[in-house]
Amino acid sequence: MGIELKDIKKSFGTPPTQVIRGISLNIELGEFVSFVGRSGCGKSTLLYIMSTLDEPTSGQVMIDGKEVTTLEQSELHLFRNLQMGFVFQFHHLLPELSAIENILMPAMKAKRSGERRPYAISLMEEFGLKDRLDHLPSQLSGGEQQRVAIARALVMEPKYLFADEPTGNLDSANGNGVMSLFKRVNKERRMSVIFVTHDTEFSKMATRRIEMSDGLLVS
Repeated sequence: MGIELKDIKKSFGTPPTQVIRGISLNIELGEFVSFVGRSGCGKSTLLYIMSTLDEPTSGQVMIDGKEVTTLEQSELHLFRNLQMGFVFQFHHLLPELSAIENILMPAMKAKRSGERRPYAISLMEEFGLKDRLDHLPSQLSGGEQQRVAIARALVMEPKYLFADEPTGNLDSANGNGVMSLFKRVNKERRMSVIFVTHDTEFSKMATRRIEMSDGLLVS
């Protein structure tokens, strides 16, 4: 099981500009993978396609043997909510909700917030946030906000964690902290962690590093 991309192409605009130019790729369950390349090479677009947040212009996305590009929207939302976690460069926390409420957002969508709350609290303790449960995002540091965002991505215990420039808005100390968390959840929970980064040193922390250029895989 895992992710299989078959001849993925993606175009934008009129006339169409091809951003992904025919990529086939397998990612096994439990892998820790980084995507690197210059800005505009297509790495974030590819991440969004494989994580079902965007659709390819052509090609197939298979996850655990299921062709997700053919799922109805309701099926896709459920599959994504239960099987995937997402971390972005900006934390996207809801300012009016406390840290614990933000973490429980995916569980609320699945009507499982009561069931998942003890796990959410345990994640906050694990990430050094046990004294921040009721703090609003405005009362948290940048590193704390990103750790809350990671806990939110993990609260449903997904198989796959996708991250787009997760350290891009952080200083080096907090960036290292985020990458250490990714490394730990990959190792301890056997969760697939797939992330895009401009940072060469962070990309080397992955067990598999994939370089992209002009919409194609280089290595």
